Amino acid sequence: MASLFKQFRVHQVFGANTNVGKTILTTGLVRASAQKGKDVFYLKPVSTGPLTDADDYHITRYTKGFAKSVHAECLFRYDEPVSPHLAVKLKGNITGDSTPPSDDTVVSSIANRIREHAMNSPRYSHMYVETAGGVHSPALSGTSQADCYRPLFLPTILIGDSNLGGISSTISSYESLLLRGYTVDAVLLFHEEYYQNAEYLKPYFEERGIFVSTVERPPSILPDPSENFASTEKYYTSITASGDGLGRVVDHLDTCHEKRLQELESMPRRALDSIWWPFVQHGLVQGEKDVTVIDSAYSDFFSITNKNLTSESVSKDSILQPQFDGSASWWTQTFGHAHPALTHAAARASGRYGHVMFPQAVHLPALKLAERLVKDGPGKGWASRAFISDNGSTGMEVALKMALRAYTVRHGQDLSNDQKKSLGILGLKGSYHGDTIGAMDACEEGVYTCEWHDAKGYWLDPPTVGIKDAEVSIDIPASLASFSQSNTVKAKSLPWVYDVEDRLHTPLARAYGLYIDRALASVQQRGGPKLAALVLEPLLMGAGGMLFVDPLFQRVLIDTVRGRRSGKSSSWSGMPVIFDEVFVGLHRIGIESSGPILGVHPDISVNAKILTGGLLPLAVTLASQSIFEAFLGDSKGEALLHGHSYTAHPIGCEVANETLALVDKLAASEEWAAAKANWAEGEKNSIWSLWDPNFVNAVSKLPQVKEAMAMGSVLSIKVQDDSAGYVSHSAQELFRSLKLVSQEDGQLSTAPGGAPFSIHYRTLGDVAYFMTSLNTKATVIRSVEDKIWKTLANV
Repeated sequence: MASLFKQFRVHQVFGANTNVGKTILTTGLVRASAQKGKDVFYLKPVSTGPLTDADDYHITRYTKGFAKSVHAECLFRYDEPVSPHLAVKLKGNITGDSTPPSDDTVVSSIANRIREHAMNSPRYSHMYVETAGGVHSPALSGTSQADCYRPLFLPTILIGDSNLGGISSTISSYESLLLRGYTVDAVLLFHEEYYQNAEYLKPYFEERGIFVSTVERPPSILPDPSENFASTEKYYTSITASGDGLGRVVDHLDTCHEKRLQELESMPRRALDSIWWPFVQHGLVQGEKDVTVIDSAYSDFFSITNKNLTSESVSKDSILQPQFDGSASWWTQTFGHAHPALTHAAARASGRYGHVMFPQAVHLPALKLAERLVKDGPGKGWASRAFISDNGSTGMEVALKMALRAYTVRHGQDLSNDQKKSLGILGLKGSYHGDTIGAMDACEEGVYTCEWHDAKGYWLDPPTVGIKDAEVSIDIPASLASFSQSNTVKAKSLPWVYDVEDRLHTPLARAYGLYIDRALASVQQRGGPKLAALVLEPLLMGAGGMLFVDPLFQRVLIDTVRGRRSGKSSSWSGMPVIFDEVFVGLHRIGIESSGPILGVHPDISVNAKILTGGLLPLAVTLASQSIFEAFLGDSKGEALLHGHSYTAHPIGCEVANETLALVDKLAASEEWAAAKANWAEGEKNSIWSLWDPNFVNAVSKLPQVKEAMAMGSVLSIKVQDDSAGYVSHSAQELFRSLKLVSQEDGQLSTAPGGAPFSIHYRTLGDVAYFMTSLNTKATVIRSVEDKIWKTLANV
């Protein structure tokens, strides 16, 4: 990840194309830095062609006058003067090994060099990392350089193209860097009288706040080597002179470095003075040290300001360090941060549409998304319509409107106006459906509700699944224990728990049915609210404490509510059933939808979070035909009058389509197949996790752990705590050291660049949960598991 040192400025040099003078101008920058009395490090990650033509050789030759302060090197060198990815193959034809170094290897090698030089430099120094060819020239692996080097997130110098067509190639290169989040501190190019590219590009970039400098072209190569050296040396002397030469560029780069340091240092105080954070008790924030400053993010990691710095280490250690995004940024990340395919999708739709009105209109991104979700996705086999909104909570508001209207249309003649206004929902204790008022009203009173909240409904206490002492068990709540005659049911295995059809005729299923019947009868006898919809977070209830609900209980509850379907089998019966799959849907817990596990489909479901890969908000509420028909009529007042300005915004829809296409590929990948095999236990198993089952079992045996559970990308660890609940600080205190970096961490680091990393995590009272992206590498997960284990073992 990003490295930033107080006394060591690093810039990466990209070219708008090949033969634009990248090495010439970089040599000039190196000399200009050396002339200012700096130690200067030049790094060429990959070089192809004869050694005599190598860029690091050129640097060394033309900085002999600064030999004590200039250090040039190359990491990967190949003889053939071709693109790096091809040079690897050609060398492999000779050696028999054409496997190129991976992007991770190249990035880690560069990062290690930067750290080594920064830590060993006795004074303020400069470093220049020169790429090969153009912005999108292939790296050794064949990946575009712009993507390969992105984990480093180095401030960038773009060498513009002063040749014919150079205006286009320079702007295109800049936009490619911009789309990937690079910070371009300066654009340099040769002055050319005929094409006058600089005259066009200078105002173009300066309008965007980017520093531009032009220098004269180098002299023509002379046939006599000594004369050519003298001519070139004279040229370098001229362009590094004071005034408007490259010395001014070096001063500007130093200023950019200093501004970045100052901004990072000031951000905690500015945040404390102006921001009201969600889910944070500001009274417990002790000061600037409690604020996490995120400078950038890539893959599964934040790049944050280093909280381990001391007054003695600040001049040598990196100001930034990687931190694993242990909550997948509130459960949204699908492929990690800054995924280029999602960024391109957003740009594609932004450029084509921006945002357009949606009522009684259609655009291709929304149409494709609706068809994908209804016909081939979580709505396959039951849904007929997709209503697109902006976030999970809004999607649930839409679902509630749909369900309550459908119930009212069918039973309106039996309901008074007061009863229609006080219809309630049936749900489970610990439910959470969002922070808007209607979504809160669908939950019982709790920590997430507010003074205006009016809990409308009845909530059953659900049995939950967990692993204790490496054994799978089902915890039976006290309210249900008298029906099952046991507080805990030992499960045969995890696959057995989720084989709902096989368990439907067990004594426990009958106990569940009896408990639900008695509870619903009690509500009716007490004159409670008329229950008009069943709302469930299927399989896993997130914000309520990562509760893995026994799927058999939810299936029996749905069957009880529906009874015998009346009319067509596709028409809802009893009361509409809503699946809140905002959190669990689209493979967050390893399955696209909960329906196949439960053996039943909902009448309405909501998806969000994973839907757009964590890039921007969007939600889709799916509904069956019978629900849709409840809103058909001759009056506009009978329509679903719900929407917002950005309903079905094309950018979100296009990103969602891209996300779903990538998820489909991932679902068929060898990585997922291997993870599933780890959880198979020699039997058919639809429940699996990216977390290692042996690790989960081992954690469940620790004395400070009450139970553990994993599914898909989610790991939940419930700690022993007498004052359990959301307001407890037990889990937060137990795992506090995860947010710190120890020297041992560097030995097992799998963060981009190989730097030691900490873990950013969230807790729910006595529950700590950890979440990966859907494509997090197994090596990264094993490193995270190791850190969690060491934290718990050292308590």
